[in-house]
Amino acid sequence: MLKILPIQSKADQELYCSRCGVTYRADALAYAASVDEKFIGICQFRTAGEVGEVFDLTLVPGVEDFEAIFLMGRAALNFIDLCGVHKAIYASEKADESLLKAVGFKKNGDGIFEMDLKDFFLHPCQHHDH
Repeated sequence: MLKILPIQSKADQELYCSRCGVTYRADALAYAASVDEKFIGICQFRTAGEVGEVFDLTLVPGVEDFEAIFLMGRAALNFIDLCGVHKAIYASEKADESLLKAVGFKKNGDGIFEMDLKDFFLHPCQHHDH
């Protein structure tokens, strides 16, 4: 069974980042994805004023699970939106463009993936411009 849950300790967050090959960000919140109790991926994110920043949306090397990584990204964005922050950017150099577009990000004129979260989660299944 797929589970996407907040990581409760910074020690676990750091360990999971290491397992995914991403930089641990002590100032970020994080979700972990697991399938049948086995850790498979991480998403680190934070709110910074009027903008939500998603830093990593990645799986353990060798794991392929589009549903898990897609849902983990959407979960982080929903949390950001529920915090009252209605704009999000993907703030990492490692980017799977097709995944980010599927999640709902669009590349702006400066090449930054961004997303307007206002009312997005009222009808999330209607957002599939990729």
